[in-house]
Amino acid sequence: MSVDQISDAIQKWRDTPDGGWEPEDHRLFLDLGCSCLAQGDGAQLLTFLQDVRNQEMVRSMGCGLLPPLANEILKKEKSLVHCEVAMTHLTMTCRPNELLCGLLNLIEDIDASTISDTIITLAPHLQTALLRTDQGRAASLGVALSSIQKQLSRLPMPYTKQLEEADRYGLCRSCSALTDFVKPFLILASLPKPLADLLLYVPQKKSIMLEEMDEGRASIAYLLFVQLIGIDYFPAVFSPSFILQCNMDYIDLLLSRKDESYVLKGLTLYARSLDGVEAGSLTVDLLQLKKLYSVSQNLRQILMDCPSRQLRERGLQVLQLFINKLNSQAKHRFFRCMLKTSQHSGIEGYIIKNIKKEVEFSMKPGNENAWFLGMEFIDLLEQALSLPQGAETYLLNNMDRLMEGLNLLRYVLIRDREWKGKSRVWEELCRIRDHHLQMMRVCITMSRTCYINQAKSLRDDYKLKAKEARAAARGPQRIKHFNVKHEKRADMSPEVHYQVLQNALVTFDLMESLIFRIEEITNEKAKIEN
Repeated sequence: MSVDQISDAIQKWRDTPDGGWEPEDHRLFLDLGCSCLAQGDGAQLLTFLQDVRNQEMVRSMGCGLLPPLANEILKKEKSLVHCEVAMTHLTMTCRPNELLCGLLNLIEDIDASTISDTIITLAPHLQTALLRTDQGRAASLGVALSSIQKQLSRLPMPYTKQLEEADRYGLCRSCSALTDFVKPFLILASLPKPLADLLLYVPQKKSIMLEEMDEGRASIAYLLFVQLIGIDYFPAVFSPSFILQCNMDYIDLLLSRKDESYVLKGLTLYARSLDGVEAGSLTVDLLQLKKLYSVSQNLRQILMDCPSRQLRERGLQVLQLFINKLNSQAKHRFFRCMLKTSQHSGIEGYIIKNIKKEVEFSMKPGNENAWFLGMEFIDLLEQALSLPQGAETYLLNNMDRLMEGLNLLRYVLIRDREWKGKSRVWEELCRIRDHHLQMMRVCITMSRTCYINQAKSLRDDYKLKAKEARAAARGPQRIKHFNVKHEKRADMSPEVHYQVLQNALVTFDLMESLIFRIEEITNEKAKIEN
């Protein structure tokens, strides 16, 4: 088109009342804008869009320029600044509903290679469009967040600190942009209904809440207490322990999900809720909360079954942080509960290691308490040293628990001076020691005999096969064949199986040496007394 034709078209649009433009006008408006961008003349397009005389046509037809402007911004060429200002002007001028549709369509059609850059570019404009919306803002915000989450889920998750710092795919930068995106809506939500009412008091009510509402509150709790979005608007009068109790519902919901991102949010929210609690201040009353039991079981499930090593390590850190916040009585109760319900040798071994730490702490001046030095400790020690299946306990499967139990018993006997002043406690300790060592010797003897027989059977079978192979190599002879029956081994060669048996025997020797050391300590203490 010639310059005169373009001028005539623009003048026609200026003279046309609002809503009177035809589809041909929209196409021509878009073609002219794209032509300016193709020629690198973003400044001319910006001047046209900002002209006061053109605001009615821009309000009605400007949304069509969103895709080409977004593409130019992503290219980051010489007209970048003019295109960014033009995009901002359209966002402030065009009709909000049309803007939302246009921006959401851009997000839906993102190419995989430009996901993060597109999200970062469009998020501020989408925020402005939503804030300009009077009707259905909450629903539109939900659609926008769902669309953004759908695109971000296509990006690989950085599982290490190095990957986070590199941020090769831009996921961290996108999440930061998303955090800024939701800030004003969180503040707006808190104006008619304070955050404290929304998060802390609603879960205490008996009314049934939809799962989607629970998940929404859990997300708000994460943004508030972890990302600190809107924390300035949250009352400071609530105690950390009260906030922890209220957050248990949200932590439980997040930890119960199978998606790793939910689990990580739950662990982080749990840790942040515990950070403000004073060490040793949580009482046994907290353990009576049903949600706390559910959270503990979900945490146990993560430690046992989660395929992500990072999440397992994070879960262990949170478990230790929670233990540190309990007082002596609460720790005693929690340890007993975990030993009873965990059914996992590694977790049980970790709990027994913490029992040893508490005993050591209680022996320091000023820290003495009955829960780890008195008769109450006897019940806990007996539970920690009990063999799950008695004399038939599978030692290798329970090695973590058994080794930590023997270490705990050895430590208690070395520090016998702390116990001998309490005659009844010392008598019970000696009884538990004698019974446990006797049962351990029986288990080790039975297990060693079984494994030695299996190793011997494997050697005999190997020799028989070697003899048959040599005979076959010499030529056909009359050979008497024997069928040797073995237990079925899942995907394990005889050589590997034999090595496993040898390693097991070494483990039994290690356990037996620890038992011998405990008996040696007992005899040395008895000689000193005599």
